[in-house]
Amino acid sequence: MPNTRTVQVNDIQMHVRDEGAGVPVLLVHGFPLDHTMWDAQIAALSAVCRVIAPDLRGYGQTDLGAAGDPPKVTMQQYADDLAALLDALGVDEPVVYAGFSMGGYIGWQFVKSHRDRLRALALVDTRAADDTDDARKMRLKMANHVQEWGADKVAEAMIPKLFAESSIEAVHPMVARTREVIGATNPQAIAAAQRGMAERPDSTPDLPGIDVPVMAIVGAEDQLSKPEEVRSVVHAIPNAGMVTIPAAGHMAPVEQPDAVNLVLTEFVKSVGK
Repeated sequence: MPNTRTVQVNDIQMHVRDEGAGVPVLLVHGFPLDHTMWDAQIAALSAVCRVIAPDLRGYGQTDLGAAGDPPKVTMQQYADDLAALLDALGVDEPVVYAGFSMGGYIGWQFVKSHRDRLRALALVDTRAADDTDDARKMRLKMANHVQEWGADKVAEAMIPKLFAESSIEAVHPMVARTREVIGATNPQAIAAAQRGMAERPDSTPDLPGIDVPVMAIVGAEDQLSKPEEVRSVVHAIPNAGMVTIPAAGHMAPVEQPDAVNLVLTEFVKSVGK
């Protein structure tokens, strides 16, 4: 059975899966998902390290807490929650932070505000730039209307952008599972995250100052964080590598788990010595 528990983190009860022993690896899920997107990675990595996979504020079984009216959670607030989670779990050594998509946006703030907690950084299907004007408008439109639309409509709109065409055509089981997770998400949490992402800063100027080992992983068919954009991020960071995962879209960890697991396992082993 998965080792899950709920701990007090700032003003919320945060649900977290905590497996294995050794170098701590913090797996941070994307929008609008929960920690279960990492199930395959947890199973593989927990054999060689301690894996900590929380549900972020408002997602899965974690409270949204006081998010304001209209609701908004900034990337900084998510990052501060994660630092507080490490305190609550008694993690006093630096972690390998692995952030998927929005989890990567949160990671840039974690690097800036909690550098002492960081051993290395894994960027999974994510980007450093802020939103274009059009993307920002689309986020705010969803934030303003998701309550009336419902989370199922969000899932319907997002699925074609999340997976490689081959995964959708083959009826990949994780497509249905991802649709289910999104459809069960609190619309208020969706709105809060969209507003937070819409105002996130451009992290590109910060890239040359990142002084920990970095590994970027991206699906070859990712429409949202395209490989060429990820490559430009990697080139700007002094100690960074990149692996492109064939036959995967934005959801590389669930579409091609074995390939992603191999990269993450080797990366964790290399920085844990």
